[in-house]
Amino acid sequence: MPASTPGPAHSHRPGRRTVLRAGATWPWLAWGPLFGAATAHAPEPRPVQLPPVSEGPFYPTARWRQARGRDWDADLTRVAGTAAPARGEHLALELRVVDARGRAIDGHTLEIWQCDAAAQYHHARTEGEAAERDPGFQGFGAARTAADGSVALRTIRPVAYPGRTPHIHLKLLAPGGRGEWTSQLFLAGEPGNARDFLYRQLDDAERRALTLALAPAQGEGLRWQSRHTLGLPG
Repeated sequence: MPASTPGPAHSHRPGRRTVLRAGATWPWLAWGPLFGAATAHAPEPRPVQLPPVSEGPFYPTARWRQARGRDWDADLTRVAGTAAPARGEHLALELRVVDARGRAIDGHTLEIWQCDAAAQYHHARTEGEAAERDPGFQGFGAARTAADGSVALRTIRPVAYPGRTPHIHLKLLAPGGRGEWTSQLFLAGEPGNARDFLYRQLDDAERRALTLALAPAQGEGLRWQSRHTLGLPG
């Protein structure tokens, strides 16, 4: 796992890596009823700290993304210039980033990446497999956390990759290079979790911190939705 940079000013611990960034709230994402207004005067209960998990070999570097010339926004199910949307079951992913005291973390960039519905990563190392890729799937997306710590992304329900249980990679970047945390999100109830070598290394609290509960969604071509809070180490 690559070395990480020193943590941000507000008590983030060095050696942790992640990716998150929030954009404008999308029509199908409503944080208010779930989280309310998170401020320094009304902190939430302290969350489980985000455990670090390896970024793996398929993190698409900024240089490669620039060379590809594609959009890398928060909607991974649509690619500019491609008519068909991503194959797979579309997922509205609502995340919220808070510090060790439950206070909202804003202005951080959240990145996610995962394989497509055909279990193909979109990465320089897999260019030779481009014919098997889903052209309607970005493979990578990013957004910025809002004032309440929320970030909304649209992707597909992750599928199993050879040797791995379904998962979504994430990286959280503090402004000005003040910190970086990397981890992975898993799905509740997946049979492959018990066999996954990374999932098995986590204790029960860490698994709760990284496990998404999916619920059925309607509209906008969605099949699933999930809301989850990520707690930065402090």
